[in-house]
Amino acid sequence: MNIYVGNLSHDASDSDLQKAFEAFGQVASINIIKDKFSGQSRGFGFVDMPNKDEAQAAIAGMGGKEFMGRALNVNEARPRTDRSDRRGGGRGGGGGKGRSW
Repeated sequence: MNIYVGNLSHDASDSDLQKAFEAFGQVASINIIKDKFSGQSRGFGFVDMPNKDEAQAAIAGMGGKEFMGRALNVNEARPRTDRSDRRGGGRGGGGGKGRSW
């Protein structure tokens, strides 16, 4: 089961998170999401636990728990949605009205 972990301290490392979740069972992987430009944590990540019962126990045990000075938001991760319909910033759309290209 993939678990979303929010409100993470920016100082938290993969190994810190792994140690905390291993108290509930086997952890397959940890992925703290980082800013692609600065490399700093964005304050959330994902923990993958293969055993559903252990994962549910981790969600119950870690949700709201203070971890490195912050109360964690922990729940089952939702499937990633297709983001291909997102448009970039700027004044796009409109079909270039009034422009002669």
